[in-house]
Amino acid sequence: MKAPLSWLRDYVKIDIDIKEYCDMMTMSGSKVEGFESPFHEISKVVTGKIVELGPHPDADKLVVSEVDVGNETIRIVTGAKNVKTGDIIPVALHGSTLPGGIKITKGKLRGVESNGMMCSISELNLTKNDFPEAVEDGIFILPENTPLGKDIKEVLGLDDTVVDFEITSNRPDCFSLIGLARESAVTLGQPFINKQIVVKEEGHGNSNDYAKVTIEDYDLCPRYCGKVITDVVIRKSPLWMRKRLRDAGVRPINNIVDITNYVMLEYGQPMHAFDLDYINDKHIIVRRASDGEKMNTLDDQERVLNVNNLVIADGKQAVAVAGVMGGADSEVNDNTRNILFESANFKGVNVRLTAKQLGLRTESSARFEKGLDPYNTKTALLRACELVEMIGVGKVVPGMIDNHQSLPEKRVIPFNAEKINRFLGTDISSEQMIQILESLEFKVDIKKMEAYVPTFRPDVEAWADIAEEIVRFYGYNNIQSSLMSGEQATQGEKTYQQKIKDIIKNTMVSLGLMETYTYSFTSRKVFDKLMLSTDSPLRNTVVIQNPLGEDFSIMRTTTVPEMLQVISHNDNRRIYEGMFFETAYTYHPVKNEKLPEEKNVLTIGLYGKYSFLSIKGMVETLLESLGINEVIYVAETDNAIYHPGRCAAIMKGDRKIGVIGEIHPDVEKNFGTPKRVIVGEISIDILVELADMKKNYKSLPKYPEMDRDLALVVDEEILAFELETAIRENGGKLLEKISLFDVYRSEQLGDNKKSMAYSLTFRADDRTLTDEEVNNALNKILKKLKERFNAVLR
Repeated sequence: MKAPLSWLRDYVKIDIDIKEYCDMMTMSGSKVEGFESPFHEISKVVTGKIVELGPHPDADKLVVSEVDVGNETIRIVTGAKNVKTGDIIPVALHGSTLPGGIKITKGKLRGVESNGMMCSISELNLTKNDFPEAVEDGIFILPENTPLGKDIKEVLGLDDTVVDFEITSNRPDCFSLIGLARESAVTLGQPFINKQIVVKEEGHGNSNDYAKVTIEDYDLCPRYCGKVITDVVIRKSPLWMRKRLRDAGVRPINNIVDITNYVMLEYGQPMHAFDLDYINDKHIIVRRASDGEKMNTLDDQERVLNVNNLVIADGKQAVAVAGVMGGADSEVNDNTRNILFESANFKGVNVRLTAKQLGLRTESSARFEKGLDPYNTKTALLRACELVEMIGVGKVVPGMIDNHQSLPEKRVIPFNAEKINRFLGTDISSEQMIQILESLEFKVDIKKMEAYVPTFRPDVEAWADIAEEIVRFYGYNNIQSSLMSGEQATQGEKTYQQKIKDIIKNTMVSLGLMETYTYSFTSRKVFDKLMLSTDSPLRNTVVIQNPLGEDFSIMRTTTVPEMLQVISHNDNRRIYEGMFFETAYTYHPVKNEKLPEEKNVLTIGLYGKYSFLSIKGMVETLLESLGINEVIYVAETDNAIYHPGRCAAIMKGDRKIGVIGEIHPDVEKNFGTPKRVIVGEISIDILVELADMKKNYKSLPKYPEMDRDLALVVDEEILAFELETAIRENGGKLLEKISLFDVYRSEQLGDNKKSMAYSLTFRADDRTLTDEEVNNALNKILKKLKERFNAVLR
């Protein structure tokens, strides 16, 4: 909601710095997005009078003028055709600036010095809607009585500041200048200037004699007010009205339309003006549309309606879509002489659904859909009539058409100052509370301990809302900090799971990985791109009832697609290697349960110079940091997402911690990633269960170690972890450490053979080992390896 400061000042005194004002409004609950002076780029542009005009000596299409700018007369060369001696015009002086960063300096045009420039409306960033009398492709001619040498921003009213408020949908009253002014008054501690509306009603007869209104569906239209204006003269609105509309972001059109828009901005009540002479039998009927009924709206589009749409109709046809847009057949035009002002209250939900169905969201529908005050319809209508008389549009006919059934009564809420203070942790006096509430137009009966909520505040429903109203103007910053009540203060601490998750993230970052965040919403299309079978459990998903679109229609069951998209996104931007990780949730439906099972997953993604061994080393580092030992890696060949020969499950006993591997080449093509992408999926939930963060002290060894290397020739299909397991089982207590340091293949070893070299470390806690002891242990190991794997010492 854009609010010109000069307009707000009609209702409240604002005499503080604009930044301070915006900060105070934000602190009291009316968030300010920003403020601006729309024409701040204009400087050193003044009014000037052409006192002499003559031909250019060396150019047929240029003229040389002498212009009086108040304190001096300057020479300007121009090619404009619409100027003459005596015209008053905007003059950009030497060193001036115009919108768009344009700077004007003196110079010579065909040998004649020019000390400035005459301005058109477009050069001032104005349009014919702002000044209909201006020539669109010529110099802007100002009125004859315009003083000379004055700043053009002051003369044309371009010096206002506009404050842009972010209004939440539960505050329909603040979608109006009056609502924002009321908030400003309480925030600044100033009185709210509630102006009395005065309508003379100089027309003849009674509005009820000119037109009739029938409401067939009160459930969708609780109230409909109308007044008739006769002897209407359609012309441009006065400059002050056009200026305010423009600064508030509304395009001026003509006096009648501008009045309805002006009242909508000022009071928050949308209005409409019908050309009464085009209303059949002068009878307005508020009814539901018929299925398939058609009408042309003001934007010259044919709209097909249904029984769920509320329309304003006459005896023959629909003439407006209620709360959304008027019809072309009853539009106000230059020949209009009699109008019917409509100020009605329509059900917000119905307006919202109708606007969405028609694809036609307007300023009017945006306000109605939030739920407006039915009592405001009459006040806004009278304000429109006051403006009619103020700017001489026509004659207001006495009387008002006012159709309604029961109107809502003020909501009554218990008021207990002591309870509110306990709730807020404050010590505000009841007198101060009442003063704040009454400034907001609440009424408080201190004897009955009741507060009466104004009808324009539908958001205030309970005593806690009353407390909020009090504290936001008392000042959140004025509430004293305090600990929670109780015998002993407590200090917050992270849970065990949160601490483990921090270790995981810190380990990943220390390894050089970049953390990513992706959406939990995805599309069913990713399952085909992952080449999952039709019966894959990953295809059993949680469906979103009202998705943003097909690409965000389900909750993900795997995080691999998002990681592949991250890699593809980076690779497409010429980042040819990367390491990423994400900690996120996947969602899995549970039979006979409303809520899905949420699984916490660590996803790792590598591409570029990295290999399977890179991610394996990262996982081993992570597991070591969590105190998880004796993990093995088992080949997994039936996972459709991964390369069948380069994928392994991470196992701890019979628990599957996760899977790491190279993405299947066809999946890489489907996601547009580079080749040899490495991905890992690891269950954080299982890591939390298996983590052992207890650190046991172990003294440094007193006796030396003895190292032995074994190079074993085995069949190609023998896995490293199988050999390591057998070595550990047979090495006895003396075997302290084992590590693989080489894998070798050659023709000399034979077909389907490989050599695997291990380094073994032996040590005893109570003595220095002898060669005999170590050799005995080695012999035992070699014997078992020969029996189980036919392993031969190389």
